[in-house]
Formats: sequence, C-alpha cells, structure tokens
Amino acid sequence: MIVSNIKDLAGVEIQGPEVKNALKKVLVSPDQGWEGYVMRLFELGASGYTPRHSHPWPHINYIVQGRGTLHLDGQDYELEAGSFAYVPGGKLHQFTNLSEEKFVFICIVPEEGDK
Repeated sequence: MIVSNIKDLAGVEIQGPEVKNALKKVLVSPDQGWEGYVMRLFELGASGYTPRHSHPWPHINYIVQGRGTLHLDGQDYELEAGSFAYVPGGKLHQFTNLSEEKFVFICIVPEEGDK
C-alpha cells in the first residue's frame, strides 16, 4: 500500500544515445503491492525524447502536463495534457517534447516492462 506525492520521489535520469532530457519516477509497483504492473511518471525536459523502440509488452499512457508527440507505428500524434494512448506490444514508438516546458506523462506497463 502507498499514499504519496510525486514531489517526494527521487527520479532516475534515463541514460543512452537515443534518449535526451528524460527522467523516470516509479509511482506504484509490486513493491507497494500492485502485483504484475508498474505505474511510472516520465518527465521530458526541453527538446527531450524517449528512444524510438519496440518491445513485446503493451503500455497505457496519460499526459499530465505539456505538449508533445507520440510516434506510433509510423504515424505521429500530437498530445497535450488530458490526452491518453494505448501502445500495443511490438509497435515502434517514441515520445518527444515539443515545447520548452516539461512534457509529463504516466506510463503503466506489465512488470516485465520496468526491468
């Protein structure tokens, strides 16, 4: 069980040649009793992006703040606070920040997606 606030969580900077200005915070996971799933919060700074990649598991995303794009299966979708998306497993995807403010989104994956 957990009751907390994102401001109280330390983020982990995501490193790699295909990532820029990306921070991840794990909100709820099996450590808090949610067996099989993980809810994370990603913050993309100015001009930030996640890697363009695919993996076998799906994920659900909800945009909390800012503006950005989701590249999904060859198409770009503009996103803003309140937007949501389901990304099926095996589909090429990438999130990109389109502004100078943070682009913040929740991403829920099966447990194997947060290893």
